Amino acid sequence: MTDDPRPTEGCEAETLIGELVASAHRLTRLAAQALVDPQNPAVWRTVAALQALGPTRLGELARQSRVTQPTMTKIVQHLVELGWVTRITDPDDARAQLLEVTESGTDALAEWRTALARSLAPYFEGLSDDDVRVIERTLEIVNERTSVEGNVRQQ
Repeated sequence: MTDDPRPTEGCEAETLIGELVASAHRLTRLAAQALVDPQNPAVWRTVAALQALGPTRLGELARQSRVTQPTMTKIVQHLVELGWVTRITDPDDARAQLLEVTESGTDALAEWRTALARSLAPYFEGLSDDDVRVIERTLEIVNERTSVEGNVRQQ
């Protein structure tokens, strides 16, 4: 045993992060079962990604979403038809286009997130104030470490 506790703490953090990711996936599956939604989950992931990234080229959006450009083209076409995403001229290259979330898309995403939270709320009834604060703090940490700026630093 060493005098330096950091390696053990690092391993514990890695284990907790792995468990957090697994729990997030389980929560996502539970939400999908609890909420009847006509939209493919990729639609919401794409709107959320565009909202976080801001105006983005199709190729970059596909890369961020880890799908092929043809797949992203189909998703974006659907979003444009819904009026949730619009194409704008890239201010740095007039030949190129960027994709941007519309106000309607932002509203739809907010409504979906509210419906999702309501569908999951029964699973979390009776949490103590301390438990709610732990969830709030966990969200702060995850959001700080996974923000768009944080992702750019990692690349």
